[in-house]
Amino acid sequence: MRRIFAAENSNYFLLFGVTLFLVIFGLVMVLSSSTIESYIAEQGFFGRFARQGLFAVIGIPLMLVASRLPAVFWRKWAWPALLIGGGLQLLVFVPGIGIVSGGNRNWIAIGGFTAQPSEFVKIALIVWVAWILSTKQSVLEDWRHVLLPIAPISAAAIGFVLIGGDLGTAAVMILILFGLLYFGGVRFRFLAVGAAAVAVLAYLFSKANSSRTSRIEIWLNGCTADDYSGYCWQPEHANWALAAGGWFGKGLGNSVAKWNWLPAASSDYIFAIIGEELGLIGAIVVLVLFIVLAIAFVRIIRASTDSFARIVTSGVMVWVIGQAFVNIAVVLGVLPVLGVPLPLISAGGTALIANLLGIGIVLSFARTTRAFPEPTIEQSPAERSRMLAAQRLRSRV
Repeated sequence: MRRIFAAENSNYFLLFGVTLFLVIFGLVMVLSSSTIESYIAEQGFFGRFARQGLFAVIGIPLMLVASRLPAVFWRKWAWPALLIGGGLQLLVFVPGIGIVSGGNRNWIAIGGFTAQPSEFVKIALIVWVAWILSTKQSVLEDWRHVLLPIAPISAAAIGFVLIGGDLGTAAVMILILFGLLYFGGVRFRFLAVGAAAVAVLAYLFSKANSSRTSRIEIWLNGCTADDYSGYCWQPEHANWALAAGGWFGKGLGNSVAKWNWLPAASSDYIFAIIGEELGLIGAIVVLVLFIVLAIAFVRIIRASTDSFARIVTSGVMVWVIGQAFVNIAVVLGVLPVLGVPLPLISAGGTALIANLLGIGIVLSFARTTRAFPEPTIEQSPAERSRMLAAQRLRSRV
């Protein structure tokens, strides 16, 4: 244990400590919010909590193991991880293995265990894109080097998720990709063109499904009496739960919304239960914890001299923090319903393990970070060029 926690600086402990606290807090909230859902699903009052606890017991040691692996290991496994993740994602379309949940075909069931392969595709995509960008630092001003091979591989990974109907996960993956490109040093004009193309495709994709169109119209125009029992049910009951919490909440375990009034109370809408039971103060504490988590990521990025480590850390930061604020924005009604969990807190074993594995990769970089060296006159021209490129990346954080 002494060797495991023998980190070289406080960045490791800050990231590890906040992550561990969020996982423990999430277990408490899953226990509080899932009792009725578990009972109705004939899993007993503590079925979902026990399952989430099991995945936490698996995920935390996995995070610690990942934190001991060197950066060269993640570079070496960039391509294999992407191929394995893509293969798992294709299994969702295999009859008898792929299953439909919540209208999305994005799950697999093998031997009584269910998993969401797209969560592991996120990790593989982060490591692979970071590896590609880190090897192309000197040629990123050429749009062809940015486009190939990142665009077709990323489009395929995100496209398979969209074919399964999981718009929320696909949106998070697009957010991760743009975060990687931004922190990887890609020029703004290239990102602007890509963002415009994604906006057009998102508009066309939203119009291709009546359910998505209805959700967006309700988000833009508000609910009517006719919509209450349909697409308005979940967001309306989430708003009522948050309003009922007041400043200090009803107390842990005293939620009314979790009594089968609010769908996905322990997963996608767990923030509404936090607001109801712990009040505005509890909700703000959760926001502050994610801000502290973001600070830990930024400190690791700024302390690292390895472009690959910085880009991977940036990708994991955009994934965890970005998805957290997307989830909270959906619960608050700022965004339309997308169906993404709150990282490290919501019920969901695959998501929890994937989040912990991603953070474990960042912890492996935090163990070896040192003060950022400035380029010196004794360095070779190639070394000075690499150092200056690293400084440009650092300035974006």
